[in-house]
Amino acid sequence: MEKINAKLMAFDLDDTLLTSERTVSEKTVSVLKKCVEKGIYIVLCSGRPEGGIFPIVEMLGLKDSEYGKYIAAINGCSIYDVQKKEKVYSQNVDTEILLKVDALAEEAGLRSEVYAPDVVYFAEATEWTMKDPILCGIKGEVVPDYKKFLAEGFFPKMLVPGEPEKLLELQEKIKAELGETISAFTSKPYFLEIMRPDCGKGISMNWLADYLGIDRDCVMAFGDGMNDENMIRLCKYGVAMQNANPLLKECADFVTDLDNNHDGVADFIEKYIL
Repeated sequence: MEKINAKLMAFDLDDTLLTSERTVSEKTVSVLKKCVEKGIYIVLCSGRPEGGIFPIVEMLGLKDSEYGKYIAAINGCSIYDVQKKEKVYSQNVDTEILLKVDALAEEAGLRSEVYAPDVVYFAEATEWTMKDPILCGIKGEVVPDYKKFLAEGFFPKMLVPGEPEKLLELQEKIKAELGETISAFTSKPYFLEIMRPDCGKGISMNWLADYLGIDRDCVMAFGDGMNDENMIRLCKYGVAMQNANPLLKECADFVTDLDNNHDGVADFIEKYIL
């Protein structure tokens, strides 16, 4: 197969770029550095807030390069320049939507949470609300008057953690009541995410390509879960991991030969990019 002319490559983190041990292999780091040397932008694109992505930025050692300085957080709701330490793109969910979803979650016996770059806020610390802060390696903080906090703040997404069966029921109820005013999906079976309908990993990566003067036909994205569907569908080249959700594989242009624990990303890049 002829090599693909990729100029910007976006990577989901958990179960895509990261192994099950939440590390990046030496081989993958080496391959990504070769991409940067060729002038290919490497963008970490995660559902995590910025603070949960920074440790991976350090693992890769690419932040001092023009081609490794951008990260996309909160499923593409924020694009951050790690050199200038500032956002170049951001989208927030309407306050009324946040309050409505929080109320529906409460009715279902669940708790919602919202995000700042390095803190997750919620009304009550439980096993479920602490799950994502622990996963991302950032602080989880209880807000005494959570509803007032929601009404007065600006947040890129809301997450409702809980038992998968309950979340599926809540997802259907949210969609029935709020329709196309929101995007509601499960990034993991136990995480239901709420964002603006005009926000997503693929939308943000195509925005970044335009911002950098890169042809959208030169954008590639790698992912494994349904929160990656937006970029797998919208980016020119969508690559699903061997270990990806079967539904994601169906809409991908390619599927890696190897999974995230066996250098699936690096193997694909060596075969089709470098």
